[in-house]
Amino acid sequence: MKPARVHLDFVAPAPRAAWLGVALLAVSLVAASQLLLLYRDARLELARVQASAGLVGPARQPASAAPRERLDEEMRDAQTVVRQLALPWATLVLAIEQAATRDVALLQLQPDADTRLVKLTAEARHRDAMFDYVRRLGAAKGLAGVHVVSHQVRRDDPRRPVQFSVHASMKAVP
Repeated sequence: MKPARVHLDFVAPAPRAAWLGVALLAVSLVAASQLLLLYRDARLELARVQASAGLVGPARQPASAAPRERLDEEMRDAQTVVRQLALPWATLVLAIEQAATRDVALLQLQPDADTRLVKLTAEARHRDAMFDYVRRLGAAKGLAGVHVVSHQVRRDDPRRPVQFSVHASMKAVP
């Protein structure tokens, strides 16, 4: 018995219709993109419904209340600002400007709205200029009870100016 002869064909058979696979791939891609668009629209609609339900629904959480101490502190700060703004600034500035001389330089102005007290720090070329400035402040319309609290001769400056502090009460504006 002889073995049967094997016939080998090294040439591949002609491919089947490739267009069918390409068409199936194209239809699948179109369907997937449509599903993706539907999913995105559904997510946006869900977010819109949840947002509108959160605005009018009973499940809305009330705003957290601030601690009472913090509210009291903010109220005190606001009242302080209102008192500072309610000071008779125009009268105060006018009184200080009218008392000004070339021999005295105003270094600091500290009005206190609670006590209606004004603290001034100034520097005069000499002692007589300091006294003249204090007299002029005392004669100003918006100030009362003007007095020198402290003074000192600055020895570190060769001109030896007198640095002084003055307290005055602000008069009530009619």
